[in-house]
Amino acid sequence: MQRTRPPFRADHVGSLLRSGALKEARARRQGGEATAAELKAVEDREIEALIRRQEEVGLRSVTDGEYRRSWWHLDFLWGLDGIERHVMDQGIAFAGVQTRAEGARIVGKVGFSGHPMIEHFRFLQAKISDQTTRTPKMTIPAPSAAYGRVGRAAVSEAAYPDLDEFFADLGAAYRKAVRAFADAGCRYLQLDEVYIAMLCDAKFRHTVKERGDGQKSVWTRIGAAWPHAASALVRAGLGRI
Repeated sequence: MQRTRPPFRADHVGSLLRSGALKEARARRQGGEATAAELKAVEDREIEALIRRQEEVGLRSVTDGEYRRSWWHLDFLWGLDGIERHVMDQGIAFAGVQTRAEGARIVGKVGFSGHPMIEHFRFLQAKISDQTTRTPKMTIPAPSAAYGRVGRAAVSEAAYPDLDEFFADLGAAYRKAVRAFADAGCRYLQLDEVYIAMLCDAKFRHTVKERGDGQKSVWTRIGAAWPHAASALVRAGLGRI
């Protein structure tokens, strides 16, 4: 008997290869040759086609492929109050490729007062042909994504002289975000935890130690943001960690 509720035997985090039409539209938008509305029209069309494809191959959870995002994590973080998009000195070396030199910087009190991804979910939900056999799914980065890659340098000391307060506010913002997804009808929300898992890598542990984050207490603080998000998932009756 097939499961009717997630997690499903065959599943995916949500990010899928971008189509040629979408990549071309993004390039045109970045070059000033297309408007935001024109880009959205392409995104809408390509996401609908992607939904049909996932349904055709028999996936029980269906995503928008994260086609509206430029990063797996930053687009969500940039949508939180108190976090801004900024240009770093250089990108991150990943699998032999240098990423774009972009990051998230905490410049004020972190909070949640709405997010574009709520509407992204609603679009996905509306386009699934049969929601009795398919579950619309969204994935957002875990709270550690706001700190894990860069560390203290990403958090303004003027806004947060005490990191404990930062992680408390971050956890509270995630709690509100989870509630907003649930209120929109989302019943499958995955929090993608990367940075805590990366502590299994000796090279990454060396990196965080060199930047001054080698103390266990810092990572305990990061973990402290998790209960806010996890408890919200449980109360909303949704989620996967």
